[in-house]
Amino acid sequence: MLPQSYEIPAALVLVLAGALACFAGYRLFRIVLVIFGFMLGAMLVSSLMGISNTAGLVVAALVGGLVGAAILLFAYFVGIAIVGAGVGALVAHAGWAFVGSGDPPVLAVIGLAVLGAIGAMFVQRHVFVVTTAFVGAWTLIVGILAAVGDRGALAAKSASSVWILYPTTAAGYGWMPFVWVAIGLAGTTVQLAITGKKT
Repeated sequence: MLPQSYEIPAALVLVLAGALACFAGYRLFRIVLVIFGFMLGAMLVSSLMGISNTAGLVVAALVGGLVGAAILLFAYFVGIAIVGAGVGALVAHAGWAFVGSGDPPVLAVIGLAVLGAIGAMFVQRHVFVVTTAFVGAWTLIVGILAAVGDRGALAAKSASSVWILYPTTAAGYGWMPFVWVAIGLAGTTVQLAITGKKT
């Protein structure tokens, strides 16, 4: 929640952050994490503030943004291992459903979680590329819709003179999934071919 006068600058930040993440997310991964952490933190903390205090909203957004940026930056070091461990545990549960009934043995879940974490470290480049491309594509689309004044993306103009971003409201459009996938695939291709190459 931000004062309404900030809606266009905030929408432009979404567009730029989305484009950066979509087409250069792997190369600039830590920067992308900081930007998205800042945006998430600012959205969450400022939504808890009262709408009558403009200065309080801005300060809350800045403080929440800094905390969010710090959290996501530190999560970088363990995030990929957690994703891999989660996939390993999922494989253990899904595989056990074909072998026996009930829950799989604890050692099997732990073993596959460890193997998943290790495996994810070997393919982390591809995980980062695909994730940043698709998250960036969504953010880019929401930012463009907000910048052109789309009521679904802004969904928040009211008599209270605040701007609330609802990142999921754009999903209500029938064309949205197709455009999102197309931009996400384009971002993945650009990153794998150009910006995400190992140097």
